[in-house]
Amino acid sequence: MGLAESVQGQLGDSLKSVPARPGEIAFEVEAAHLLKVCRTLRDSPELKFEMLMDLAGVDYLHYGRDEWQTETATRSGFSRARVARVTAPDPAMAGRFGVTYQLLSITHNHRLRLRVKCPDTAEPVVDSVIDVWAGANWFEREAFDLFGILFRGHPDLRRILTDYGFIGHPFRKDFPLIGNVEVLYDNQKKRVVYQPVSIVPRVLVPKVIRDDNRYEPALKDAK
Repeated sequence: MGLAESVQGQLGDSLKSVPARPGEIAFEVEAAHLLKVCRTLRDSPELKFEMLMDLAGVDYLHYGRDEWQTETATRSGFSRARVARVTAPDPAMAGRFGVTYQLLSITHNHRLRLRVKCPDTAEPVVDSVIDVWAGANWFEREAFDLFGILFRGHPDLRRILTDYGFIGHPFRKDFPLIGNVEVLYDNQKKRVVYQPVSIVPRVLVPKVIRDDNRYEPALKDAK
């Protein structure tokens, strides 16, 4: 029995298989079953996912609406083109925020990715897995800091990367790329001060590789 079948056999309807790259296994779990699933993944002798390698927040605001597509431009390379979707993203869409967990079984040398979506978008909350994997402490603080995802039961949920007075969550898709304020040292006040950002917004244009006759087959044959 393979790993995927073993996981499904242990947890049944609590998990749903999701697409993954070849050689990888990924599942989605409902928020209500998260702790039960995590404990089973850790404690079952057939699974033994003892280590949480990483935890990351996800914002699906633009998912499937505004994407980069790769198209062949010449025989020697690729260009990337932005494809605009007709439907505007809704900040209050259901399941906008999620959390992914990268798990490792040291005993069986297996890896597994687990995904859970926050049921409430206005205040995204999922259970903390610190009682399952103590190493989740700083990972959950990072997801809270950058995405605003709350972790129920976390003993010390504070910002960990941004400044104490930072407003907003910089990895959210609707957070302005230029930020809201900028920081500088004021020689007169002899301290760091905040002021409105002075960067002028601009549209980033991707580099496109045009057709180039240097790569024509006829020229190669001539050499």
